[in-house]
Amino acid sequence: MSKSALLVIDLQNEYLPTGKLPLVNIEQAAANAVKVIAKARQQGTQVIHVQHIADAESPIFEPSSNGIEFQDTVKPQEDESVIIKNHINAFLNTNLKEILDSNQVTELVVIGAMTHMCVDAAVRAASDFGYKVKVVHDACATLDLEFNGVKVPAGHVHATLMAAFEFAYAQVISTEDYVS
Repeated sequence: MSKSALLVIDLQNEYLPTGKLPLVNIEQAAANAVKVIAKARQQGTQVIHVQHIADAESPIFEPSSNGIEFQDTVKPQEDESVIIKNHINAFLNTNLKEILDSNQVTELVVIGAMTHMCVDAAVRAASDFGYKVKVVHDACATLDLEFNGVKVPAGHVHATLMAAFEFAYAQVISTEDYVS
C-alpha cells in the first residue's frame, strides 16, 4: 500500500500580482491549491509546504520581505512541515527526503510554482529518488518566457512541462481528479 504526501511548492506572495514576480493565472492555481490542500487534510495526507528564501542580494524572495510569506489562502497549519529552500530544487540541501522517508512516503503529489522551475526540479528529483509522482496541473502556475528572440506564452510553457512530466516522470491530473 502506498503512502502519499502533498508537496506545496512556493505558493508565496512574490508570485501574486502585487509581488515582484507575478505569474499568469496564479489566482486560479492558488484557488485550486486550496481545494487540493483541503482534500489532503481531510484524508489525513501529510502536507509539506516549501518556502523559497533567497540571499539578501537577490531582487526576489528577499529574507524578511512580504514576498517570502505564504499566500494567505494556503498557509501551513501548525502540524504541517515547512521546508525552507535556497535553491530551485526542494530536495537540494534540505531535509525533504528525510521527512518523506521517515514517514514511509512512497507517492508524492505536487502543486505550486513555478511550473518550469521549482515544480519541474522537484518532480524530476522525486521521480529519480523512486517516488511515484502525481502533478495537479491546474494547481500550478508559471509565466511567459523568452529565448533567443522567441516569446513563449505561459500556457505553452506549462503545457510543455506537463507533457514532459506525463511522458516520463509523473501522472498528471486535474484538481477535480484529485478531490473526487
